[in-house]
Amino acid sequence: MSWEESTRQKMLHLKLPTDPRWVGIAEMQIEDILVDHAYCEQKAASSCISLIVRFNDLEELVDTLTPLVAEEWGHFERVMDQLKKRGMKFGRQRKDEYVAKLNDFIKKGGSRMQQLTEYLLLNALIEARSCERFKLLSQHIQDDELKKFYYELMISEAGHYVTFIELARKYYDPEKVNKRWQEWLAYEAEVLKNMELRGDRMH
Repeated sequence: MSWEESTRQKMLHLKLPTDPRWVGIAEMQIEDILVDHAYCEQKAASSCISLIVRFNDLEELVDTLTPLVAEEWGHFERVMDQLKKRGMKFGRQRKDEYVAKLNDFIKKGGSRMQQLTEYLLLNALIEARSCERFKLLSQHIQDDELKKFYYELMISEAGHYVTFIELARKYYDPEKVNKRWQEWLAYEAEVLKNMELRGDRMH
């Protein structure tokens, strides 16, 4: 199976594709994109650490997410290298409106496993959208080095979405997970549709 087909099967469950104009806008603000991307990788690693600490008694979850922490941090370092070689500065962190709106959709209360499911699905959705954006950059950006860079990251991260979904199905009723996942996908599409198209954010 080609990587294109593999990625399509794994990733393209998003209800709304990114506006194709985003790549052109992002390319004109590539320093902002790289800075925001670095913070995204840092937050991805931190999110996995938080889940490991909060659910430390779930052995398979800990064993599965621990290598993801190292991988996400490795990606952070790679983004930092791209900034440095271009003489760009690691600027301040901006408010992540996209993730803030997704956080609003998390169901409060319920059992411990229900709460775990919410956070796993949140992480899965962010990974899916990130991978879609990496794919767009790898296909359309003019900078050949960054084109290759984002292609490699897309391949590396294409399985993360699946990992979070599979963990959710392990620890909670798979049918309920699937139903809730569809709700998350529909909500994310509405969030994206109503957000301003910006080229200085990865999401």
